[in-house]
Amino acid sequence: MRVIRHLPRVKAPLPRVVLTLGNFDGVHLGHQAIIKAAQAQADACGGQVVAFTFHPHPLAVLAPDRAPAMIQSLHDRLATLRDAGVAVAIAHRFTRTFASFEPDAFVERFLRPSLELVHVVVGYNVTFGKARAGTAETLAALGARLGFGVETVGPVQVGRTVVSSSRVRSALAEGDVARAQALLGRPYGLRGRVVTGDRRGRTIGFPTANLHAKPHVLAPADGVYAGWVRTDGVARACVVNVGVRPTFGKLGRTIEAHLLDWSGDLYGRWVELELTARLRGERKFDGIAALKDAIAADVSKARDLLRVAAAL
Repeated sequence: MRVIRHLPRVKAPLPRVVLTLGNFDGVHLGHQAIIKAAQAQADACGGQVVAFTFHPHPLAVLAPDRAPAMIQSLHDRLATLRDAGVAVAIAHRFTRTFASFEPDAFVERFLRPSLELVHVVVGYNVTFGKARAGTAETLAALGARLGFGVETVGPVQVGRTVVSSSRVRSALAEGDVARAQALLGRPYGLRGRVVTGDRRGRTIGFPTANLHAKPHVLAPADGVYAGWVRTDGVARACVVNVGVRPTFGKLGRTIEAHLLDWSGDLYGRWVELELTARLRGERKFDGIAALKDAIAADVSKARDLLRVAAAL
């Protein structure tokens, strides 16, 4: 997938573009439905799917106190868009100047000089341009005048729930990684580099890999989770603790994974934690012995959930 950081610098217009635009945080089932519809249009007209996304989140610029933590870093968002079938991603930096474009000017003066628009596919609740005044209806009117088609997709539902990035964030804030998975269409993942911790886990028989995640990326609610550590194409079962480790006196929030039946050195390596189930909330125990018993029970439960037998 080609990534363009600054659209006006493209030397020649991208040909036969089927465009979709939005923040795409999480690339959840609703986003995937939009991309699938765009791909169908591209296949029909011999075009290419181009996704226009923003970084940072518009609210981080316009109203920082209301800006949400992101489900994914920009790197991971782009990787997921690629996996969903996007041919070209435009990751445009969101600024106050960019936010001042009137909707018509955004399409006519910003997009069209660099994109040969054949079709635009958007979500039913898309907004764009100054004061978020542009809508799907705005695009339809522009398309009729400028010669490109417009398709609106959604809403997409899981059960009775309309899929949205905000609902994924709410599920993660409650530690409900199973509900987040249902809305994302894949297990929730958190990516980061393994850093040196205080090595307390090693001293009690449960060594952990400490993840340094991006500070603006949403972590799930404090608690203990079962899941997988993925690195170099290999998945290893693990138990993950998110929280402040209150038994040791609240040492600062960490994300640390104990890999089942594996020992080795992951320091400095990038890994992805894939959380599939919440085992319990974080709690303070009356001493190290009680903590060790609880972790052993967590490991046993994780084995059952992940169907991982103990190594002989």
